[in-house]
Amino acid sequence: MKTALQIDLTFDQIVSIVKQLSAQEKLMLSKELEKEAIDSKLTRLLKNFKTNDLDLKTINEEVEIVRQEIYAKQ
Repeated sequence: MKTALQIDLTFDQIVSIVKQLSAQEKLMLSKELEKEAIDSKLTRLLKNFKTNDLDLKTINEEVEIVRQEIYAKQ
């Protein structure tokens, strides 16, 4: 049987708890925090670039135009 609890902690209390962890546990915590930061940054980046105006046909047309320009210069 599991019970979910919610505890209100201040930042200073969290820092105090973290200081009690072993070096290995601090490293594991650091890696988890890094993953979370990377995930949130990636999510924000993907949201910024999301568009419904761009489809595969448009991309292929642009690629073909650039290819023709490159071949013309050679």
